[in-house]
Amino acid sequence: MESTGPIKGRGTSLNTKNRYLRQHIAYDHPEGLDEPMESDKPETELFFDSAANIVNKVTSPDVGMMYSANPYQGCEHGCVYCYARNTHEYWGWNAGLDFERKIIVKKDAPLLLEKFLLQKSWIPQPIVLSGNTDCYQPVEQKLKLTRKMLEVFAKYRHPVGIITKNTTVLRDLDILKDLAADNLVHVYFSITTLNEDLRRVMEPRTATSNRKFEAISELTKAGVPVGIMNAPLIPGINHHEIPAIIRAAANAGARSAGYTVVRLNGPIGDIFKKWLADHYPDRIHKVINQISDMHGGKVNDSEWGVRIKGQGNFADIISRMFRLSKEKYMAGMSMPPYNTGIFRKGGNFRLF
Repeated sequence: MESTGPIKGRGTSLNTKNRYLRQHIAYDHPEGLDEPMESDKPETELFFDSAANIVNKVTSPDVGMMYSANPYQGCEHGCVYCYARNTHEYWGWNAGLDFERKIIVKKDAPLLLEKFLLQKSWIPQPIVLSGNTDCYQPVEQKLKLTRKMLEVFAKYRHPVGIITKNTTVLRDLDILKDLAADNLVHVYFSITTLNEDLRRVMEPRTATSNRKFEAISELTKAGVPVGIMNAPLIPGINHHEIPAIIRAAANAGARSAGYTVVRLNGPIGDIFKKWLADHYPDRIHKVINQISDMHGGKVNDSEWGVRIKGQGNFADIISRMFRLSKEKYMAGMSMPPYNTGIFRKGGNFRLF
């Protein structure tokens, strides 16, 4: 694993090994090179992919969605704990720095979505944007693939969910209001911390919590139902913030909240430990031990049914704190059910 010190604006500085490649580039004697192999400020690169499809069936029983669509692979937000980092290895890159700076753009995403909805066999069910990586990450401001996909959902009056850590979602308020008028959209913000110093190093290119709460308020006033995901919760890092986050979200207008606990599968374990060493060296053993306590003595967990909530003492503490906070600040609140009954197979041009 190649490593440098922390890189401002990036979640990790590690170039982890790709488990699926036999050969790896390494620089054992960098002093002998005429030019450095890595820039101190690695730039983001875009790779345009001609995908065959855009909608994926979600088989995990742990996730509250049946179908997802991701216009981008890799994510410049740089969240150090992100479970999606591992998927970048399938593309021949690594789960570390490559995941944050090599972004795959599915340029035909809107057309592929429309083609999918036009299948004769398709029965409308909510499709969630950002099941893997954030559909509103920085590159979306320029490429607008997510907006174009929302236009397709609106055209066919099809239900859609959104999960994001970015307030760029407000750019599309006109479409979201139209969808919300027919109960066709839910928006969820992922909020992990109110501590700005922590956010800057843990998820460096995401929106601040204050900006997210402002966005929740604006969406709510416009009639768009909003919830939050307080995820992932990391013992010894952010789990103590649960009550304050849910209270602030409810005050801003959020109707619902969910959570997951952190799990560090594959190379994410090395990435996270390096991050702890860089930013919280005094807590390394405490945090890792408590994470392990939630996953049967390991920092990783792939067992359906327990992997996202954990088990054991610390998992129970988190579960009780979350439940009590939600009962206190969101009692009687919920997201409206999706409307699947007005789907237009022929779009705006259907006559009968």
